[in-house]
Amino acid sequence: MTEFREKLERHITIRATRDAVFAYFTDSPRFARWWGEGSSIEPVVGGAVEIRYPNGVKARGTVVEIEPPARIAFSYGYGAGDPAAFSLVTISLEETPGGTALHLVHAFTSAKIRDQHVQGWRYQLALFSKTVSDESAREVEAAVDAFLAAWGDPDPAARRRRLESCAARGIAFRDAYSATDGLEDLLANLEAIQVHMSGERPAREGPVLLSHGTAIARWAASKDGGEALGRGTNVYDFAPDGTITRVVGFRES
Repeated sequence: MTEFREKLERHITIRATRDAVFAYFTDSPRFARWWGEGSSIEPVVGGAVEIRYPNGVKARGTVVEIEPPARIAFSYGYGAGDPAAFSLVTISLEETPGGTALHLVHAFTSAKIRDQHVQGWRYQLALFSKTVSDESAREVEAAVDAFLAAWGDPDPAARRRRLESCAARGIAFRDAYSATDGLEDLLANLEAIQVHMSGERPAREGPVLLSHGTAIARWAASKDGGEALGRGTNVYDFAPDGTITRVVGFRES
């Protein structure tokens, strides 16, 4: 039996639910979105694992343990030989308030080979976190649009519905003129804005840039859809469940 005594360990928190993260180990299209086109995984003990890197390098292995949605282990090696004789990858997932804590252990027979994989896993786990985040891009755009629409909606009930559809109860907002904590505080601020800046309606301008659970989006404000009143940029932080937890606004004009 091969002994894997040399271990490489990495920890990363991904801002997504554990079920969403583990789906990348049970669904080949998602697995390929992370590793590269043509990669695949059979999510059963004994199932084949094939990784095709964008540069043409291939790695193969076999699932040796799987406990959805908490843990998966698979052998990993290159070439036509037995991949189990090369190394063993074990990934454990734990749900936390900030997202999913991922613990990777890649065990080898050689310290030299282990050290050759340190930067590779640093890159691959960053890519993995970004890939999981990107899957929610459409929902993030809808959340950003609902948040901005709430600012210009003159109907208090409609403003509440819009914010409750996209924001966490404890949402924090900061810009040059406002500092609010919590949904009720933000709604009170929006009510005051309707009094002092009635008719100003901000809307998203251009695409939403999303990375690792944080988004950036430009906006433009107009007077009831007509006269331009200004532009700015908002930075949005999202909870693992996809709700907005914090917004920082920058008004440019």
